[in-house]
Amino acid sequence: MSPGPEVTAQRKLLAPVWHTVLIVLIMLLNSYGSAKLASGAVGQDAKAITENVRLVQYAVTIVLEFFLLFLVWIGLRMKGTRMRDLIGGRWDTAEAFWLDVAIAIGFFVVAYGTIFGLSFAMGLAKPSQIEQTKKLASLLAPHTLHGLLLFILLSTMAGFVEEIIFRGYLQKQFAILSGNVYAGLIGSALVFGAGHGYEGARRMVLIFILGLMFGFLALWRKSLRPGMIGHAGFDSFQGVALFFATRTGMLSSS
Repeated sequence: MSPGPEVTAQRKLLAPVWHTVLIVLIMLLNSYGSAKLASGAVGQDAKAITENVRLVQYAVTIVLEFFLLFLVWIGLRMKGTRMRDLIGGRWDTAEAFWLDVAIAIGFFVVAYGTIFGLSFAMGLAKPSQIEQTKKLASLLAPHTLHGLLLFILLSTMAGFVEEIIFRGYLQKQFAILSGNVYAGLIGSALVFGAGHGYEGARRMVLIFILGLMFGFLALWRKSLRPGMIGHAGFDSFQGVALFFATRTGMLSSS
């Protein structure tokens, strides 16, 4: 007895396997390169990193995000998969939109509280780790208002693009390849965590856990829309917090 059309559709790959391997390799290579650059920059005097350098860094990251999205779009086209099918959900009414916003806000609070608590449990509040965190934060944080605005733009783009890549493409593709939605969730979260090499090993674990949370949200809602809003808000909040931390001298090494 042949499988029904719904089962057949579920087993249909979103893109060729070689394309998925290519996307993952690009993520890992970029992570390795950014980790090397961050390691070298953290060892320098923080004042040696100018705001212009940060602005270029933000702009290059935005370009990279859209380049990866373009590559994903090419892979989807090869199998006739539509981007809208990855995103899912619809905002036919104002109520539908505000429901996703409310869910995103609730998710933001829970996710931020979880990551904050786990960071203490993993020893990231120790003096040696705090100094390292300050150096990394000073390297990444916007120091001017126009730097903050560009950082928020980057965060908004990341919320849109990364949810499509990780929860829309990789999570579903891994689920189809493995035949298990939870294997897909874990696989995409692993790539998500591994793709943030500049954060350091312990924070990569936290980002993996955050990826799991975003993945469960996507599965629950059958839509990337709340995750996109929550992701953009999560990253933007960090940028605003870092901006004010630089203004108040909280990132100065002791």
